[in-house]
Amino acid sequence: MKLHRIGSAAAVLTVAALALTACGSDSPTASAGTADSTGGSAAAVSGTLTGSGASSQKSAMEAWKAGFEAATPGTMVQYSPDGSGAGRKAFLAGGAQFAGSDAYLKDEEIESSKEICGPEGAFNVPAYVSPIAVAFNLPGVETLNLDAATIAKIFKLEITKWNDPAIAATNEGVSLPDTAITVVHRNDESGTTENFVDYLAAAAKDVWTYDVSGDWPKDLASENAKGTSGVVATTTATEGAITYADFSAVGKLGTVNVKVGDDFTEISAEAAAKGVEAATPVEGRGELDMSLDLKRDTTESGSYPIILVSYHVFCSSYKDQATVDLVKSFGEYVLSEAGQKEAAASAGNAPLSAKMSEAAIKSIDSIKVAS
Repeated sequence: MKLHRIGSAAAVLTVAALALTACGSDSPTASAGTADSTGGSAAAVSGTLTGSGASSQKSAMEAWKAGFEAATPGTMVQYSPDGSGAGRKAFLAGGAQFAGSDAYLKDEEIESSKEICGPEGAFNVPAYVSPIAVAFNLPGVETLNLDAATIAKIFKLEITKWNDPAIAATNEGVSLPDTAITVVHRNDESGTTENFVDYLAAAAKDVWTYDVSGDWPKDLASENAKGTSGVVATTTATEGAITYADFSAVGKLGTVNVKVGDDFTEISAEAAAKGVEAATPVEGRGELDMSLDLKRDTTESGSYPIILVSYHVFCSSYKDQATVDLVKSFGEYVLSEAGQKEAAASAGNAPLSAKMSEAAIKSIDSIKVAS
């Protein structure tokens, strides 16, 4: 399964819009106060929205939560960064009003969502776009140039020392120690894992022969941890370690420049935005759904292909008007210029393009009360 796209280059990236909605207000976690029946004015709504999902969204969500609650007294946004898989499961079980996910809903999940969201089911809206860093802990080395095959062999446990000839070949002049490589991977179902493995499967298909999944291959078990913060903490504490994680979270770890075409692309929000431009809409989805397939094996210079497009998953309908209004208000705030700037300042990504933001708002505005 591949992931999505977003808008035009420099302005494409992040909109972490919020996955606002989840199933109806009959959810045990749903709580909404009286709202203007005309729908989403921030001044008219109150209540609590509860979400769960991608740990990559944690920083952006904290910024949105603070900004929205300050602008809209009487509201509260609760978000548990438990991982994309856990978030989708909670949403589909009626335990959260929205899900944050680094992988769009699968066809079978959309079918399942009709039980809680009505006959039109749930839909995905791009909310957060960021490059996934291949990050390492090697004292004295801040960056390395690696091609897709070498990255795949490292994570496949076939390259086990930092001074391996394959690494040295693309890093002339860098003093590489005879230090063992410790691979650190996620131990929870993760959209970040799915995006990273999707890149390996597309760009290094002769090496990486595993199915694309949010679960790390069992026969490649190594050091592991839960969530983005877990793998970053483990890598930071382990000399010689390497992991994959949302770029906004890697801190002082070194990062890999990925080979694209004949050049090595340095990781940045702008380079990721360029990588998103080649994405195409997922076929067979509803009018409201904005799921995207990414071109992981691009050869366009300056494009960064290991991209994470994180979605917010909403119901197409909720049980009452108050919940619908609260969801729409939060959604509009996240997609607003102010919301985008706050997320970018907190999470280090680029704002969504105006075109993509407008399309996402249109989808959110279509949310209605279940008939």
